[in-house]
Amino acid sequence: MTARVSDEERAALTAWLTPVQLALYDSMPVADRRHGLEVVARLRALGARDPDLLLAGLLHDCGKGPEVRLVHRVAWSLSERYGAWVVAAAEPLPGMRPGLARIRDHGEASAALMLAAGATPRAADLARHQAAPVDPILGELLRAADEAA
Repeated sequence: MTARVSDEERAALTAWLTPVQLALYDSMPVADRRHGLEVVARLRALGARDPDLLLAGLLHDCGKGPEVRLVHRVAWSLSERYGAWVVAAAEPLPGMRPGLARIRDHGEASAALMLAAGATPRAADLARHQAAPVDPILGELLRAADEAA
């Protein structure tokens, strides 16, 4: 709720993002921008230098969009902890179904947005499969950094 991205952090992104990728980053809600920076910091702390992995770490949640509110995030997190029944119980509530669907499908949406912004198919696939990695090394590294951030 108090997430911030400093001017210095934002400026540092210009060294490794294209203008289109930076615009995609800027379009994300501030909480997702902050989270992306935290994921990248964790990846770098683990020694990661692969540009596709770092880009996926930064932009993996870009498909959530502004429609996903705190209440959707809380319900989704509770469902990950206590089971799918939480989402099933929350979906009928007013305004919940679209945001929960957006969270469910954000991996695919993020990958499509990343490809449109010039990311490699490899970076997009890392983001697409962030929750259930198919790459046993980089994908698992992204998943672990995402969960820790």
